[in-house]
Amino acid sequence: MVRTCGLGCAEAKVPCRCAAMGRTLSGEDGSDFPGLKGADNGCSGARWNLRAGNGPVSPGLDAVAQVLAGREDIAGWQEKLYKDVHANPELGNQENRTAAIAAGSLQEFGYEVHEKIGSTGVVGILRNGEGPTVLMRADMDALPMAEDTGLPYASKVTARDAGELVPVAHACGHDVHVACLLGAARLLAEGKSSWAGTFIALFQPAEELADGAHRMVEGGLAALIPKPDVALAQHVLAFPSGHVGTRPGAFLSSADSMRITVYGRGSHGSMPQLSVDPVLLAASIALRLQTVVSREVTPGEFAVLTIGRLSAGTKSNIISDRAVLELNIRTFDNETRDLVLDAIRRIVTGECSAAGSPKDPDFELYDHYPLTKNDPKATARVEAAFRRHFGDKASALDRQSASEDFSEIPDSLGIPYTYWGFGGIDPEQYAKAEAAGTVSADIPANHSPHFAPVVNPTLQTGTAAIVVATMAWLEVKT
Repeated sequence: MVRTCGLGCAEAKVPCRCAAMGRTLSGEDGSDFPGLKGADNGCSGARWNLRAGNGPVSPGLDAVAQVLAGREDIAGWQEKLYKDVHANPELGNQENRTAAIAAGSLQEFGYEVHEKIGSTGVVGILRNGEGPTVLMRADMDALPMAEDTGLPYASKVTARDAGELVPVAHACGHDVHVACLLGAARLLAEGKSSWAGTFIALFQPAEELADGAHRMVEGGLAALIPKPDVALAQHVLAFPSGHVGTRPGAFLSSADSMRITVYGRGSHGSMPQLSVDPVLLAASIALRLQTVVSREVTPGEFAVLTIGRLSAGTKSNIISDRAVLELNIRTFDNETRDLVLDAIRRIVTGECSAAGSPKDPDFELYDHYPLTKNDPKATARVEAAFRRHFGDKASALDRQSASEDFSEIPDSLGIPYTYWGFGGIDPEQYAKAEAAGTVSADIPANHSPHFAPVVNPTLQTGTAAIVVATMAWLEVKT
């Protein structure tokens, strides 16, 4: 006799074992299961399996192992897919080739497929009887930069970005995300006998532009899919391959970009007395803005203020009539965000007044990323599942200063979500750099032209993480 519940019950009167916590509970007569319906005794939502008279079992692990049994069979296909996507990167909202690969693969696996959601978004739905619904998202877009990894499958692609021809590279690892989600989607389809419920594979465009998730929401995503019980997402990061980690609460920072235009009075370079020099004005602003985090943000609170671009003029002997600064701001709470944005506006306005600027500055906010704040209960369930499967290679991660737009999807659907990271760096390479104290210098991070995740165990781990986390919700067939 086997019974599986969603939360667990410490009052079960048979020998049983919590698969998440490793505790054996003794019963009295082996015939009763009081409190099974909805009791919560602190197992963080992990599944328990109660088997009368037959000793402890761990159904979550059994079912996961069954689904993952085909991993070796798909390894060659998945590696070939990954290298192809890596070598053929596409910019945000231009991911037509990648989207076609995702859609075609999902159709082959037996999914109901919807394409061109928002722009190039793709959704695959695999219905497998009654049970929970889990959504897993992967982003598809690449970056406008040249790759310098030396890999035989390195990108040589160029594309138009705002009318300008630029090199394109998967320097953030979204190619890994695509390959891992397609691998997991295939394994779940081939392992349908081990689970019940609905799995949704979502391939999102334009994460790097901060509007891909929004476009899919506005493109009618909610009407195309059954409402999920939870949404999941992951990102390959610059730590040892084979490892996974997450944390409850704030995980990725919110981000804002701000474009500031300050105005001067143009003149000939030989007659600066006739000008209000916007270059000097912008330089003063750039220096003064460095005091916002160091002198206005409370010590211990997190904030980053970066000036990524400062431009003015067209020729050495022309004093321009304007300058443009482009800023990036990262924070983990709205109060700090508001403080930083207000301080920027105050400082810029004050410096313009002091310089005698003939016109008030212009401020434009763009590329907003929301805070990624993991739901505590959903994250606890995934953490428990990761510990069961990955053992000591599953750990807690620190908050990450990078940002994501993924949370717009679950927030629009009114569902909880959790987001985790997994390593992409060769473990031996990382260990050597760590021992030498040169991780920052020797280990390329995301958005570096040298960022090149080792193929395996990165693909194996990212694929397994999706299956393990998904199976923490889907009904287990026994």
